[in-house]
Amino acid sequence: MSQPSSAPAAAADTLELRDSRTGSTYSAAVRTEGPEGDTYMRAMDLRAVKREPDEFGLLSYDPAFMNTASCRSAITFIDGDKGILRYRGYPIEQLAENATFLEVAYLLRNGELPDQKQYDAWVHDITYHTYVHENIRKFLEGFRYDAHPMSMLCSATAALSSFYPEARDIHDPQQRYISTIRLLAKLPTIAAFAYRHVKGLPFIYPDNDLSYTENFLSMVARMSEPKYEANPVFVKALEVLFILHADHEQNCSTNAVRAVGSSHVDPFSAVAAGIAALFGPLHGGANEAVLRMITEIGDVKNVPAFIEGVKSGKGERLMGFGHRVYKSYDPRARIVKKLADEVFAQVGMDKDLEIALELERIALSDDYFIARKLYPNVDFYTGLIYRSMAFPTDFFTVLFAVARVSGWLAQWEEMILDKEQKIARPRQIYIGHGEREYVNPLSDKFPRARKDSIRK
Repeated sequence: MSQPSSAPAAAADTLELRDSRTGSTYSAAVRTEGPEGDTYMRAMDLRAVKREPDEFGLLSYDPAFMNTASCRSAITFIDGDKGILRYRGYPIEQLAENATFLEVAYLLRNGELPDQKQYDAWVHDITYHTYVHENIRKFLEGFRYDAHPMSMLCSATAALSSFYPEARDIHDPQQRYISTIRLLAKLPTIAAFAYRHVKGLPFIYPDNDLSYTENFLSMVARMSEPKYEANPVFVKALEVLFILHADHEQNCSTNAVRAVGSSHVDPFSAVAAGIAALFGPLHGGANEAVLRMITEIGDVKNVPAFIEGVKSGKGERLMGFGHRVYKSYDPRARIVKKLADEVFAQVGMDKDLEIALELERIALSDDYFIARKLYPNVDFYTGLIYRSMAFPTDFFTVLFAVARVSGWLAQWEEMILDKEQKIARPRQIYIGHGEREYVNPLSDKFPRARKDSIRK
């Protein structure tokens, strides 16, 4: 694997800090690293700032890590102001146009694109491990008929750790490799099984004669036909969407994988933590919110009134526009827009698509949205594509997870190999009570439950 150097670059500059409480002056090294010249200071340098020698030292307070780098990574580069996304230095536009998802997964983990021999071995290993233990199938069958597929995916992924106890030896390169292979291979199978369970359909086992995305679509959609033949437009769309969602730097779910993984737990458990984080509506559920918004609008004739409500601040939020990281156009959105046009040409237009296109047209031409740089993001189009491919709304985040596992695993292994990383243990600013004496407020510390309160 290609890893960042074990030691940060030497500091050529310094930041001078003066403590007005004591009059003391401190010097902190300012470091510059990477091809884009990221600058930073080490938070631990603040610990030297003290009023008294026996004090803990100064803490930095940064809710949600808005301005705190938790790691040094060589995997993904984002410039939100310029709308740039690169995996291992390769622009996302080039990878989406030319690469396969498994090629990108190899790149993320190993740092370089594979040659033909490496790629063939990689694809063979993943294909060989697509089946899951029959007990996993039985485990999934135990969920309620209306269980959310993300809950099923998260639980089954965590359960995989019990089938591969050797995965706990995370310092063995071979165990890390085979765990990576197993997760990349088995997550689509588990995801497809979850889909079929919710639909009340029999599970379809992997067809290893098919490509990665074709096999996934087969396990999801195959009915009575002896051999499933996926729509090539859908195959291409899903392949590109998997690439676009493969990694996105230190987002919430990636941070969860790294934080949980820092305890040196097995990778199945760490990835399950990432799936749990992705389940949240503020993270993986954004494209679901787009479809809910479109459903609430109801008809294309209602779009102008909806837009005016957004602009006045008295209406609903405009979902699928703007991005926390990208302050210009989301580079993934340009790619997905082209995919969307190709998919829509296959399925035809309906009222929801008409609403979406009218929202897009207005947002790209209205000065209000242009001034605020509220351009359509990747979530605006992906939900529409998934729906056009007949995926239910609650399955969108599962598709996200199937793609993102490649990035999670690359980030996890980079963290394991980074000698600077320790178990995650953030500090806090304590704002509770000071020391106080215990006074017994209870007359009976061991009350018995009333007979009429026992529920059967």
